[in-house]
Amino acid sequence: MLINAANLDSLRVGFKTSFQAGLGQASTLHSRISTGVPSSTKTQKYGWLGKIPNVREWIGPRAVQNLQQHDYSITEKPWELTIGVDRDDIETDNLGIYAPMFTEMGQSTGAKWDQLVFSLLKSGFSEKCYDGQYYFDIDHPVLDEAGQPVSVANTDGGAGTAWFLMDASRALKPVILQKRRDFDFQAKDKLTDDNVFMNKEFVYGADARANVGFGFWQFCWGSRQPLDAARYETARVAVSSMKGDYGRPLGLTASLMVVPPALEGTARKLLNNDYGAGGETNQWKGTAELLVVPWLA
Repeated sequence: MLINAANLDSLRVGFKTSFQAGLGQASTLHSRISTGVPSSTKTQKYGWLGKIPNVREWIGPRAVQNLQQHDYSITEKPWELTIGVDRDDIETDNLGIYAPMFTEMGQSTGAKWDQLVFSLLKSGFSEKCYDGQYYFDIDHPVLDEAGQPVSVANTDGGAGTAWFLMDASRALKPVILQKRRDFDFQAKDKLTDDNVFMNKEFVYGADARANVGFGFWQFCWGSRQPLDAARYETARVAVSSMKGDYGRPLGLTASLMVVPPALEGTARKLLNNDYGAGGETNQWKGTAELLVVPWLA
């Protein structure tokens, strides 16, 4: 292939097309449990996470519900993926090996959000959320009907493989995906570029700016106990019984179970079988949707 501006432009279009094809094939499982939030600053504060507003009977003047302030914030991180194409491969027209690579490049960048979201969920037993407690903890502070602080759990502990039960139907899901800028394909492929002159290499890359953080802990139950009917019932009752400050029921529905591949078989039996292990009727059949996530492996 003759290396000139026209051929390099054509090559760039082909590589970008392969990249976009891979991007379109990438998993978007993260969207099931995360809420996308655009960001205009490097660090975005989420002080309002401490309060879920409550409707009250209108007696007398309006009562302004000031959102409780916390110091919780998410600081964006830069992400990049870069591929180099040897000039010799272009001159000898040996480019067939690169099309699949650029497709994989698109899939890899698209899957980054899955990796970030589910990695954070998995680390919720040791990472803190807005109230200063671990996201999955036994002593989240909540005010009871009398306005007195009490401890509320969204985990039953354990040391085994983690599984999760949640209400992911609300406007704010358990995980926040804060994006300043999504991945964009770029090229340094001019004959005058330093990378071509010094290393005889045309460079193509994609980069983004984003990060993840926790939403309301009340919306998700995390367990490292064995996944069985009794533990599932514990989780289901806990999520559906969650209350906000002053004893207000949140009206949550534990409708999505998230598991790694190692627990897929156990979870399918629990949610799909007509009968339990002892031959009894399986009362939990169809009570939650199952989401098997390879990023939790």
